[in-house]
Amino acid sequence: MTVEATSQRADQIAETARAGAEAWAGIDLQGRRRLLEQLAGLIDRHAAEWVRIAAEIKGLAPDSAAVGEEWISGPWATLYYTGHLIQSLAKLEQGDSPVDGFATRRAPGDRVAIDILPHSVWDRLLLSGFSAEVWCRPGVSAEEVRRTAGLGLRDPRAVRGSCVVLGAGNIFSIAPLDALYVLYADNRSVALKLNPVTDALLPVFEAIFEPFIRIGAVQVFSSDVELGAAVIAHDAIDAVHMTGSEATHDAIVWGAGSEGDANRAAGTPKLRKPITSELGGVSPVIVVPGRWSRRDLEFQAKHVATMRLHNSGSNCVAGQVLVVSADWPQKADFLDAVRRALATAPARPAWYPGTPSRIAAARSSATPHEEVGGTPERTLLPCLEAGSADPAFSNEFFGPVLGVTELPGEGAEYLRTAIDFANDQLRGTLGANLLAHPRDLRALGGDRLDQLLADLRYGTIAINAWTAVGYLSPYATWGAFPGHTADDIQSGHGVVHNGLLLAQPERTIVRGPFRPFPRSWATGSAALTPLPPWFVHNRTAATTGERLVRFSAAPRWRKLPGVFASALRG
Repeated sequence: MTVEATSQRADQIAETARAGAEAWAGIDLQGRRRLLEQLAGLIDRHAAEWVRIAAEIKGLAPDSAAVGEEWISGPWATLYYTGHLIQSLAKLEQGDSPVDGFATRRAPGDRVAIDILPHSVWDRLLLSGFSAEVWCRPGVSAEEVRRTAGLGLRDPRAVRGSCVVLGAGNIFSIAPLDALYVLYADNRSVALKLNPVTDALLPVFEAIFEPFIRIGAVQVFSSDVELGAAVIAHDAIDAVHMTGSEATHDAIVWGAGSEGDANRAAGTPKLRKPITSELGGVSPVIVVPGRWSRRDLEFQAKHVATMRLHNSGSNCVAGQVLVVSADWPQKADFLDAVRRALATAPARPAWYPGTPSRIAAARSSATPHEEVGGTPERTLLPCLEAGSADPAFSNEFFGPVLGVTELPGEGAEYLRTAIDFANDQLRGTLGANLLAHPRDLRALGGDRLDQLLADLRYGTIAINAWTAVGYLSPYATWGAFPGHTADDIQSGHGVVHNGLLLAQPERTIVRGPFRPFPRSWATGSAALTPLPPWFVHNRTAATTGERLVRFSAAPRWRKLPGVFASALRG
């Protein structure tokens, strides 16, 4: 595209966004709910095409079980969120608060915790054994939570202008989910710029957003870098939201290269518009030592492998540093089980652009590495030294590379040390995972565990679960821990998803079953699946994922047996 053509196209997009904001102001709550209902039907209609294109982008064979990742993290995640956002709008239409009917409790540090999962009978069945809370910021009362929930939908007419949304290229529900949040929570029109990786999905996204595009509230355009920069800079654009890397964020805010360095030093950002962001980071997987059975070791090793290998490691919240106790008698057995789980997970391409160079950089550091098998790219860094400046603590590898760090101690003392390590040495605050036998969690005590969790500064914390479950949970918040500044942005600023439209959330805490069905029942968990469908070793994930999409598009009791029949074979 020529410079002149780029300028003309940027003018068109920006002016349409400005007009779209005015049109959006004229859509009341009922109209906005009906648009979401239309969106849900269109996702259902175009889901198979969405997944087919996604699999082609990622080099997956059509009959691969890994295609299930695309069903679950693409159309299902978007549909699941849409359905829950519809429920929040329905409450606002009736003059109620979105949080009405949700249980709350006090959490440490004068915080309010809202119990968000499970909330319906469908949650209890489809995500059996999982639960989640959103903790609000210290000092926010339960009444303030209720009164302020709704964000931009509390006055739909007070539209806040237009926003460019820069879509991610790794998980294909991120772009539509970010667009929906900006539309409904921020109350802005959206110009959605795709990542170069996802350009092939442009027709699908235009198809599912057609009702919004028709009124000008949404536009979707391709990944042309110069065009994107011109649109962002246009006077008719009021804000920016992005999901991507810290480096991309800094180039947008401060400028690239020496220009960016000079602007940062002078405290004069190139971008003078509000920007929110989700930027990933280095996610820990903290293992609390205890007495585990052989099957516990094997299952949790597959859990760790999933955190690293899902989407071939190209996830902003992929587990990157496995933290174990040097004094745990079962440490060697567990690490051997992790090696087996990494090696035996089904092969799939390391597909994301730049992955080979990032793997080479990880292997070329001073830390010894192991090629664990399964694919040539899968790498274990077994000897990361806490307190060192190892790149694994600061660089998001975004590929199938897992590091291991050993810390001294047991019980609460060890967990305290591990939390300090994660807070102080790992770059970013998006997500942290904690694996522990229920008896060891009980030994800590609920109040003490809550206080330890309060001290762990991450936007999503998962206990015996992967933080990606928080991503999939519509009422959960998704984003960095609050407090990052533009000159040290780390995992970003602000949240998305947040289906209850909470005004001052701080973090989400997810809990899952330590053991799968049927052994889960021995530890007091009502989990109903042998292997969750997002586990990389699951053999029926593709079928389960498609059936989840069809169920969520129109929930019916008669559809559940098919979902469970597939899930139980996983």
